[in-house]
Amino acid sequence: MPKGYWVSAYRTISDPEKLAAYNKLAPPAVKAGGGRVLARDGRVVAHDAGIAGRTVLIEFDSFEQAVAAHASAAYQEALAALADGVERDFRIIEGLD
Repeated sequence: MPKGYWVSAYRTISDPEKLAAYNKLAPPAVKAGGGRVLARDGRVVAHDAGIAGRTVLIEFDSFEQAVAAHASAAYQEALAALADGVERDFRIIEGLD
């Protein structure tokens, strides 16, 4: 079964306090949903129209698990705390088998 991934590239961070609140709530929600952080806040080289800012990559055992973790009450609470504090490109993608 193909794995699922969350890929999040931050364009701007307009409210660091909201991001800090999100950063307290999101990790336990991701872990409870079966997610494993593979990359966060490391170096980024962007090409074409890529985003060179903060980038996060999280792996799940399946695409369905990744979708369910995003929909979970715990992660939705984290998103509510983040609100309009950042502008980011967030995607859930299915890996290769």
